[in-house]
Amino acid sequence: MTEKTPQNKRKLSRRDFLVLTGVAGGLYFGVTLGVLPYARLKLAEFLDSAGGPPSNVDAVPLAWFEIGTDNSFKIYIPKVEMGQGIHTTLAQAAAEELDVPWDALTVLNVGTGKGLDDPVGTSASNSTSSLFGVVRQAGATVREMLRIEGAKVLGLGSEAVVAENGFVTAKQDAGKNVSYGEIVQAVKEWQIPEILPALKKTSDFRYLGKAMPRVDLRDKVLGKTQYGFDVRLDGMLYGAVAMPAKIGATLKRAAAGDALNQPGVVKVVLEEDFAGVVAERRDQAWSALGSLELEWNEEKLWQQADIDEMIQFGNGRGVTVQDEGNVSSKLSGDVFEAEYFSPIAYHAHMEPQSAAADVRADGATVWASTQTAVGVRRAVAKAIEMDEELVVVIPTFLGGGFGQKVNSVPAVQAARLSKAAGRPVHLGYRRSEDFQNGFVRPPSRSRLRAAVRENGLIDAIEHLQVSGQVAFPFLPFFVSAVMGADFGAYRGAQIRYGVPNKRVQAWMAELPMKTGWWRGLGLLPNLFAIESFMDELAVKVGMDAIDFRVVNLPIDEMGERMKKILAAVRAKSGWDLPAPAGRARGVALSYDVNTIVACVAEVSVEKGKIRVHKLTGAVDAGFFVNPDGAAAQMEGGMNMALSSALFEETTVRDGALTPINFGAYQFLNNASAPEIVVELVPSGDKPFGMGEPPLGPVAPAVANAVFALTGQRLRKLPLKLA
Repeated sequence: MTEKTPQNKRKLSRRDFLVLTGVAGGLYFGVTLGVLPYARLKLAEFLDSAGGPPSNVDAVPLAWFEIGTDNSFKIYIPKVEMGQGIHTTLAQAAAEELDVPWDALTVLNVGTGKGLDDPVGTSASNSTSSLFGVVRQAGATVREMLRIEGAKVLGLGSEAVVAENGFVTAKQDAGKNVSYGEIVQAVKEWQIPEILPALKKTSDFRYLGKAMPRVDLRDKVLGKTQYGFDVRLDGMLYGAVAMPAKIGATLKRAAAGDALNQPGVVKVVLEEDFAGVVAERRDQAWSALGSLELEWNEEKLWQQADIDEMIQFGNGRGVTVQDEGNVSSKLSGDVFEAEYFSPIAYHAHMEPQSAAADVRADGATVWASTQTAVGVRRAVAKAIEMDEELVVVIPTFLGGGFGQKVNSVPAVQAARLSKAAGRPVHLGYRRSEDFQNGFVRPPSRSRLRAAVRENGLIDAIEHLQVSGQVAFPFLPFFVSAVMGADFGAYRGAQIRYGVPNKRVQAWMAELPMKTGWWRGLGLLPNLFAIESFMDELAVKVGMDAIDFRVVNLPIDEMGERMKKILAAVRAKSGWDLPAPAGRARGVALSYDVNTIVACVAEVSVEKGKIRVHKLTGAVDAGFFVNPDGAAAQMEGGMNMALSSALFEETTVRDGALTPINFGAYQFLNNASAPEIVVELVPSGDKPFGMGEPPLGPVAPAVANAVFALTGQRLRKLPLKLA
């Protein structure tokens, strides 16, 4: 099975591209995928200004190329960098097809102010898969245009020249050449080819498929990279906002109290549903916040038992996700059944949420640590009652996002403070505010039933799943009304094995706390359930865990890819060799966004606690644009999944989430981190997602290894021995 991604739904044509020259010289080339007349209008407006790509192109282009007369090369993209390496992979695609020196290309993320509106945002493992083909084709088209025009500059026919390494050169005389920059300076009118040029062959790649150094590495090492907390503006003040300490609480009454008399305080902002302080320094704003007189409307003091009661099968709106064959009749006899549970969890990114805003009479500019600049712009414009066209959002680098930073609340709060104070304001959350007032991963419960033959073939399987909202809080109401249960929560819940009779049903419970996106959405809890259950079935019929999975794979392209991944992880992990003394191994398999990942965990028990010594991962994500970057994504994702598997848990106590700070909230540290070995198994010429799939198989692989070692079957996260 081949899953459609944004890049392969349709082919690009010449109508999807824009080309114009700017007043300062240079060539600008945009990929629009649609609304060409409107984009051309905006480009025409841009010609009356100077420098940088045009602004306010509605939802397009997807990328801008800029070639300077000095032979410099820039690519402007809407995807934000949060450690996943998207700027590097797209730079590789651009440099490859433009055929320019690697160190001559600069990647810039310029947000909504430069015509790069991205309604999808940077999420769902879609950045590379959605833009890779687009950027390559744009680069190849620009290169062909430069080659044709360069031949004219040299006084030669186009068949007599080649475009490479930033120059157009005569085939018969290497000394006769002209740089891309010189061509751009000489040419005033450009023609986009009627037939788009072919992309480079894999055998000709200089950058693609190679472990190129990250384009942001130097600035990060030198401390020059700007994160949300690093933003500094002339005349900037610092803000703090009153936020509830209890789930569901709303502001009933607010008064300034003694806050205006506190050191450094410039403004106290009191509105119907909002109370904040603006001061000269951040610590002064935080301190003065405690002097406000606040009264809250509080709901019931929720307890964890209340939440557990809500996460029950049949509670809330339900939907049948998968229904093949005749499950009911096949499960009417001897069946095996098990239930699994995953708790509430924080995102726990190192950088808390933050934003800076400068609201003026003629417009507003917001710098935000955000995964979705377009969403922030929309929310800010509404909050300060300003036309969206007047609001510019500039995303910074992110110190971790994991879905939490699709949140527009900090930017809205900063904008409200700035509007009231009449000066730029920076708002940065304290860790406790980030934990207590952000959204969390909802708890999840799964029950699986299956009928399996003695030869290991599964006749029928049923998966019942219940969780809270994941995607719906960020989508229009009609989406939830039409779809029923939240598709984000049941991501990963489908049965991917070739079982003839299978059914998956999901329910969405209405929970009192804010829940939402979390890296991989429902992938981790759902795969923990399914792959733990597969291990239990293998034990029931007395089969090797990998062999059991292989005999139940679908007989199609996906099944063949899965088979190769299982073979790869088997060999790489030494699965068929005895484990070291006192240790055991477990395995799990995952499919997500067309990417297949298998994991083998090697564990022991030390002083009654689970110790994971080694994780071996094999991954097929199609074409690996940057193998080193792909391996890094595997390592980071597997570590995050292991953290969730062994440590992370948030509970509700007396109406509040707890704990609310690092230290009390346990997660994986360096001392607990295992050796990680990654095997990349490429397939095809298109890249698939790498940001989230590695989280799928880790928790069940560890749980299965613990069973192999101790005989204890652990069905609840985080994994703890009795």
